[in-house]
Amino acid sequence: MSDNKISVLIVDDSALMRNIISRLIEKDSALQVAGTAMNGRFALNKIPRLKPDVLVLDLEMPEMNGIELLGEMEKLGYDIPVVILSSIATKGAKVTMEALALGASDFITKPSGSAPDELEKVGSRLVSLLKAYGNDYRKKKGSAPAPIEERPAAPLPVSEAPRSRSLPVNGDQSWEKVTPLKEPDKPEIIAIGISTGGPNALRRVFAQIDPDLSVPIVVVQHMPAGFTKEFAASLDRVCPLEVKEAAEGDIIKPGRILIAPGDAHVAVEKKSLASIIRLKNSELVNGHKPSAGVLFDSVAKEYGNRSMAIIMTGMGKDGAREIGQVYKEGGMTIAQDSSSCIVYGMPRVAVEHNYIRQIVSLDDMAQTICSLAE
Repeated sequence: MSDNKISVLIVDDSALMRNIISRLIEKDSALQVAGTAMNGRFALNKIPRLKPDVLVLDLEMPEMNGIELLGEMEKLGYDIPVVILSSIATKGAKVTMEALALGASDFITKPSGSAPDELEKVGSRLVSLLKAYGNDYRKKKGSAPAPIEERPAAPLPVSEAPRSRSLPVNGDQSWEKVTPLKEPDKPEIIAIGISTGGPNALRRVFAQIDPDLSVPIVVVQHMPAGFTKEFAASLDRVCPLEVKEAAEGDIIKPGRILIAPGDAHVAVEKKSLASIIRLKNSELVNGHKPSAGVLFDSVAKEYGNRSMAIIMTGMGKDGAREIGQVYKEGGMTIAQDSSSCIVYGMPRVAVEHNYIRQIVSLDDMAQTICSLAE
């Protein structure tokens, strides 16, 4: 096996799925299959010898299932990232969130065979996740990262980003050069946009959040429909504030965190008596639904400089342009730093356009949110 490639251990009781996943992985030059295992027991025996950079794990297996394997890995001190293969059913969503709570990094839904291009889409998503988490693991253990793509730019050396200057990224001249119209005032809302690496990042931040935080939070986490309700419930168990999946007309109030549903854009609207959630079942925005960009745009429009927008770990650039509107209106804008991101994509684009006032590590995010909110 090549030391330059990210090595993957596939754990699934289906020989067909092991074969399909192996072929999807081997198509990418940055990945290689270290081995396969038909259940958790075999995987535990193979991990010390194969030393994989990342696991692909089915949850329903005989002898030792995925949940039991994650428990054993925790006991043995293994910190290898795990991407779960999840079924789409409601039961699958619940056990998938249980797996994330036990330390799994992320998940992908198994192909159902209902659409002709489904396997290609699942394969593309799986490969992206394996490269992101595998490279992050290699970086943390001191191994050279796999040669996937140009490395993200380093974060700015200071917490305060330039406020009146913006440079085009990769020759893109369409991004607005922004000078804030006002200075930030005490925020009345906090909006968070996050993608790859988000489930565990949000779990850490919300577990550390001040129970007396008086500013409501609305979150867009890129996640398939059918999973966000269970995701919100899993966060509610570790967070001192109420966490729930956002519904049309939900009141935005202190002590509440609302998570965008996986099949709708979420926006905020100020009314005479209260601010409420509006769900929009429109086309993809920035390649996503829900989109952080839709949330940030509505926050800038409705709250102006009495807002806080945070862009965190994730591939691509969803929300990076629109957080510039929050910055323009005078709102507080924050980006997660590159060293604590699984993928420094969305924050990097916002930082490079100088739409960000502060750059914060994941470890400091909860404290920063609470101190700036008060």
